[in-house]
Amino acid sequence: MNVIGLNGSPRKNWNSAQMLEHALQGAASVGADTELIHLIDLNFTGCRSCFACKRLGGKSFGRCAVKDDLTDILNRILEAEAVIISAPVYFGDVPGMVRNLFERLWFPGLMYRRDGACAYDHKVKVGLIYTMNCPDEHFYDSLIGGHKGTFERFFGETKVVCATETLQFDNYDLYVGDMFDVPRRQEKHEKVFPEDCRRAFQMGQELVK
Repeated sequence: MNVIGLNGSPRKNWNSAQMLEHALQGAASVGADTELIHLIDLNFTGCRSCFACKRLGGKSFGRCAVKDDLTDILNRILEAEAVIISAPVYFGDVPGMVRNLFERLWFPGLMYRRDGACAYDHKVKVGLIYTMNCPDEHFYDSLIGGHKGTFERFFGETKVVCATETLQFDNYDLYVGDMFDVPRRQEKHEKVFPEDCRRAFQMGQELVK
């Protein structure tokens, strides 16, 4: 089984990336071949509204026609058995590069048909990982639920793991941040974040099983 992991954080070794790595380790532990891709390394845009993906008889029907660093990855995702995407939540939404990825994945699958049929005939299992500074993931129920519902519509089974009150800095003394209860947050990172990573590991296993 082929599982592709996409890190949607600009940081390659922090909370989102660490949880994604655990999810991929979980997938590998039950026999999957895994690959980790950092979106920050790629040069790509969001949907350009060219509608080539919907042109009847067009060479890009049902596929994104834009050619950039994301093109090959989109094709590989559509052929994979599973994909896991991790992202921090900034100002109530995922980073722009993750939103661009979502647009390029979702829109070609959308057909303006009364029966709601999708252009994709190959199901891909999806794992979504969210990390956030806020103390309660339910702040973003509509955001996360919307993403989950859209992936389920176009790709199939979708699982979600969230981590809240994540640690932002190695050393809070070096940054503006006196609104935070730093000792409590550090304690939570030491005690709870390993459990968040364990849940990500388990999600990776479940996507493969």
